[in-house]
Amino acid sequence: MAIDASPLLPGTRPIELHYQDGGRGAPIVLLHGGWGYGFYPHADAIAKLDRRFLIPDRTGYGGSPHIEALPPKFHLAAAIETERLLGALGIHRTVLWGHSDGAIIATILALRDPERYEGIVVEAIHLDRAKPHSRDFFQQMVKDPDSFGERVTRRLAEEHGEDYWRTIIRAGGQAWLDIAATPDEDFYEHRLGKLRVPMLVVHGADDPRTEPGELDRIHREVPTARIEMIERGGHSPHSAPATAAQVTAIVERFLVSLSDR
Repeated sequence: MAIDASPLLPGTRPIELHYQDGGRGAPIVLLHGGWGYGFYPHADAIAKLDRRFLIPDRTGYGGSPHIEALPPKFHLAAAIETERLLGALGIHRTVLWGHSDGAIIATILALRDPERYEGIVVEAIHLDRAKPHSRDFFQQMVKDPDSFGERVTRRLAEEHGEDYWRTIIRAGGQAWLDIAATPDEDFYEHRLGKLRVPMLVVHGADDPRTEPGELDRIHREVPTARIEMIERGGHSPHSAPATAAQVTAIVERFLVSLSDR
């Protein structure tokens, strides 16, 4: 799908974004994390939920244009890109389901234009910018992405390309190291407490990317949010074999509650 431009790329030229579009019914847009959609697919949800699923690759990932580095405030840039894609596709009312970086992007979108979104599912969301327990992980992404092992690197290469996957993984790791260096900034421009779109928080109780107490801000600033902690869910409860069906059922109940509003 062509959009007029993306703030994730320099310049103002039109670009083509790759996306998957399947199913039928009310739409739900799946926003992937920093390793792309294919590494953490929503196979169980797609099979069981009666919805139209739109799955875009944001710039830098999958079949969308490649980049060498992620710009400062890339989450905001990706949100603007997503708005432009939804506008080009004529999608004016939808649910968002964001995972990890995609959860940040979904929340930014809901704050920017609350009338456009029926609800948001945020999974493995990030609130803190400084991530001391993940610093070694981000440095590994930058310095030696091959060290994640053959199974991981093969899947990344299948989605992003044999000659390119290291570039986007390094870019993601460096972006998070840069984010950690500006801990007093805020992904949500200090507006999280103004969120009015219904929010479901799905989070692995053992998520290795979460700092102690990180979710306290949602409890404090978005008291209406539904928070579901998933045992053994890790960083991606929706795709972990032990928890995928549980997450699908939780999301299904949330979608029903939206239709009852």
